[in-house]
Formats: sequence, structure tokens, C-alpha cells
Amino acid sequence: MTRDHIRWGILGASGFARKTMAPAINEARRSRLAAIATRDPARAAPFAAIAPGLKIHQSYEALLADPEIDAVYIPLPNALHVDWSIRAAEAGKAVLCEKPIALKSSDFKDLIAARDKSGQIIAEAWMPAHHPQWHKARDLIANGALGRLHTVTGAFTYGLEDPANIRLSPDLAGGALRDVGVYPIGAFRFATGQEPTILWADATVENGVDTSTWVQARAGDIRFSFHVSMRATRYQSMVFQGSAGRMTLTAPFNAGQYAQADLILARDGQPVEIHSFPETRQYALQVEAMAATLLDGADFPYPLETARGTQIAIDAVFDKLGMSR
Repeated sequence: MTRDHIRWGILGASGFARKTMAPAINEARRSRLAAIATRDPARAAPFAAIAPGLKIHQSYEALLADPEIDAVYIPLPNALHVDWSIRAAEAGKAVLCEKPIALKSSDFKDLIAARDKSGQIIAEAWMPAHHPQWHKARDLIANGALGRLHTVTGAFTYGLEDPANIRLSPDLAGGALRDVGVYPIGAFRFATGQEPTILWADATVENGVDTSTWVQARAGDIRFSFHVSMRATRYQSMVFQGSAGRMTLTAPFNAGQYAQADLILARDGQPVEIHSFPETRQYALQVEAMAATLLDGADFPYPLETARGTQIAIDAVFDKLGMSR
């Protein structure tokens, strides 16, 4: 690619795209929001306010056919992610698709094949991989700051009241595990380099989707448990406990939006260390990582092969729950 910046299009006008990703695209270095696909001009207006001169396409197909678009961000309902990611790559666009990019691990075979055949990057938008707190956490564990890792616990909960929200739709692949289970599972894998084996799971199921799920797993000698919910108070945490210390991430997932990202390291006989990241914008860093891949040939920090490991664990949780995928 010979240009000095990436021209982005967005498929659909979701609230998350409007509030978070559209501003992040324009904030990121070497990227510009250039187009959106939506049939409703009223829904396109806030995006045009962010990006003057924004092109508005009446269909997803029209945006994918636009030769002036280099990459697309896909915030569609979960059930549409695989299809539109593949269609976008086949149309010659780089793809950043919201998590979960797939509904089952076998979907990654088609995604990877489409990526390799088209020569276009297809990536899941798992933004913690781009936040320096998680690189710091991974380095501390690898360098033995916690001693022998013993126990990891995680939580991501929030309250969802709108019964029409797509996260409550079984037809659109809703549920707490798919929506936010990718975060504690992905964080465990990213920080430890270990693959969890699912031992036990329980869930509250409403209208065919899990609204709360509890999981216990292990990887070697490490015990890992987490809880995700759409019916609890707003809360996020990841805690890593070892033989020599404990590491707590206070805003592990929606850093800066949920709370300030602080990594707290407490070790026996030593002063508590607090590593703070008040200014880091992980969504912009995610977009910049895509630009570095497309413009500089850099490796993307969270390739499909890595994302597939998290989906394998999610599949195993559904199997323990006896829920269809």
C-alpha cells in the first residue's frame, strides 16, 4: 500500500461504533474514517459530525465495492461476523471485526482460508492485546515477579435492562459468554501463555441465552475461574496470585471507560507497586496496529490463530453447559 494513511469504512451504525470506534479511527495516527453503510441518514449524521465529508452508502455491498476504502470495521450482531468478514476480505478490504469474530472454533478455518486467499488481514477487535497494561502484566509473570503462578480470577459484569437488546437474542448469537467471556479467557491466555481446560460451568439462561455464567478451569498447576453477567452490577477485575506476589488489574478490559487502568503489584516484604495508564487509548492503539500492519508490514498483535484459542475455550464452556452453539 503506497498511501500514508488508511481509509476506513464501517458496516452499520451501531451505538458502540458511534461512541467509541468512529472517534478512535479518527484519533489514531495514519487512519481516517471515510465511509459508513446505513440506510438511515439520521443514524449516519453523528458519524458525519465526527468525520466531515463522510461518504454514506445505502448498503454494505456498496461500501465494500467502494475502491476508495482500504479497511472496514464490522460491529454487526455476532451471528453476522463470519459472513461479512469473509465477504469484506474477498472484496479486497482489510477487516477489523468486533468480538467474537466467530461462533465456534471451526469457523476459523473459513476465516483463515479467506484471509490467506485474499491476502487481506482479518482480525478480531480484542482491544486488551493493544493496551500496555497487559504487556506489562505478561512481562511480570514471565519474569517471575509473582513466583509460581497459583490462581487467576476474573469478572466482567454489567446490567442490561433493554429486552430488545441484541445481546439477549438467541437468533443473533447473544449471551454474556459470547459478549464478554472473551475478555477474562483472552486475558488469561494473553498474560500466561497457557491454554485453559474447562472443568465446570454453570449459567442462568433466559430466552435461550446465558445472562450469567460461572466457569472453573485449570492450566497445568494454575487454577482459573471467572464470572460474566449481563444481570449484575457493573464490575471488572483480573487478579493473578502467585507464590511470591499478587497482581491486580483494576480496569482490565474497558480501560479508561470503566475506570483508570492501574496494575497493582503486591509482593511479600516489598512496597506495593502501582503502574498507572491514565492516558492510554486502547481503541486508537488497536486501529494504529492495523495501520502498522497494512502500511509497514508489521505483524498484527492478535492474529486469528490467537483468537481461535479463546473460542476453543468458549466452545468447551458451552459443552459443559449443554447449550447448543
